[in-house]
Amino acid sequence: MNESYKAAGVDVEAGYEAVRLMKEHVGKTFTSGVLSGIGGFGGLFEIDTAKYKNLVLVSGTDGVGTKLKIAFLMDKHDTIGQDCVAMCVNDIVCSGAEPLIFLDYVAVGKNKPERVAEIVRGVADGCVLAGCSLVGGETAEMPGFYAVDEYDLAGFAVGAVDKSKIIDGTRLAAGDALIGIASSGIHSNGYSLVRKVFCINENRNNLTRHIDSLGCTLGEALLTPTKIFVKPMLSIIERFDVKAISHITGGGFYENIPRMLPRNLRAKIDKSAFDVLPIFDVIAKEGNISEQDMFGTFNMGIGMIFAVPQSEAAGVVKHLADLGEKAYIIGEAVSGDNGVDLC
Repeated sequence: MNESYKAAGVDVEAGYEAVRLMKEHVGKTFTSGVLSGIGGFGGLFEIDTAKYKNLVLVSGTDGVGTKLKIAFLMDKHDTIGQDCVAMCVNDIVCSGAEPLIFLDYVAVGKNKPERVAEIVRGVADGCVLAGCSLVGGETAEMPGFYAVDEYDLAGFAVGAVDKSKIIDGTRLAAGDALIGIASSGIHSNGYSLVRKVFCINENRNNLTRHIDSLGCTLGEALLTPTKIFVKPMLSIIERFDVKAISHITGGGFYENIPRMLPRNLRAKIDKSAFDVLPIFDVIAKEGNISEQDMFGTFNMGIGMIFAVPQSEAAGVVKHLADLGEKAYIIGEAVSGDNGVDLC
């Protein structure tokens, strides 16, 4: 044990204990490609090259943002890791790629092994849902930089796709249907606005307020984990002609949908075609936020949007229903400058 380092605020023994506690969670994510265990200097993963004629790697990285503040205030840390995984792997699948590996980075003010293990358990749960392996990570104890009971969490994912099967929107045509898959809630975006609307910084007791339309407390609703769309999207890609995909994250409809469209096409979205989740009605009412700002900030109940030929739209919705996913035909691609029209 390094007593001098411990006196400076870094407990090496706590780090060892955190690794010991997280091993069980990490192990459940391992797929056949994993060649190394936890604790090495690098995670080893063997790619099944027979599966890809012309292998392309797709990478993504993200964090959880100020949703972490809600986890701190509620002292609930076992789901926030799923948010981190979701933000990375949901981006990767937009290219048609299958996520293979994930790495996490947890920076803490004080290493509390049980809490770190809870965080990593959420990461592992997310990896299982995404079908990828948690092959490594880092826990950094940074006293004086983060408050004792606070931390930051970020992740990095790598996936693979055959070059001939990359989805990039170039085949999208006017008349193609736009399908939306329901989100689980706010996911992991817009929480700076959410905290302001509910005055959470000034009154943490607002998190314990039960809201009838939500069927739970505000805090429980705000910590609902981000849905991971990887497996349903890969199933759809395998069976249908998916031409473009957009993950609806920060910036809502107005920022994310155009990212999957070529310059000469717009998205025409029918707002009445899908259910806006109750949490967004509560935010809009209590914050007196305009509809345009809501759709420009939040996912509004639609976490993933993708395009298929009109002839396949009904079959796609039925297939997703069979997988337990609620999906809607929410609009179509139309001629015009790149952008979004909400009708």
